[in-house]
Amino acid sequence: MISQALFRHIHSQYALSPTGIHGPAHWERVRENGTRLAAATGANLQIVELFAYLHDACRQSDGRDHDHGPRAAALVRSLHGALIHLPAVDLELLAYACAYHTRGLIEADVTVQTCWDADRLDLGRIGIRPEPTRLCTPAARDPVVIEWGWAHSQGRQEPCPLPLAPFS
Repeated sequence: MISQALFRHIHSQYALSPTGIHGPAHWERVRENGTRLAAATGANLQIVELFAYLHDACRQSDGRDHDHGPRAAALVRSLHGALIHLPAVDLELLAYACAYHTRGLIEADVTVQTCWDADRLDLGRIGIRPEPTRLCTPAARDPVVIEWGWAHSQGRQEPCPLPLAPFS
């Protein structure tokens, strides 16, 4: 779980409406998606959860904002040692996941792939149904998981076919 201090910091510097399409409700859905995917992929759950709250934290627009990923990666690095405590290798995975999450990539470390899939499964909030060819992991490409992600992103509370990964 991320600390209250980190969440407050992210929320306080977030430039957009907290009720917008890239705000805290999206972060929470990405966290749940990622936690469920991590149970199937074996991804590093701490990185997945941090990604959920940080990947869109530096957006300056709910529209096109091509540099928000690299800005999020810079934020990650700036908080290292103060509000984010990860080994250097994990910090770089988190920064990479944030920096490149909008580039349409699918090849990466399984933890990065899980982060990207967690975000992409929430595209239904803007009317886009996730396409299996644009998802990274077999777990996310499962048609049942895609359908659940579509429903979940639109606020429908349907049972998820994937269990939640336990936090250690």
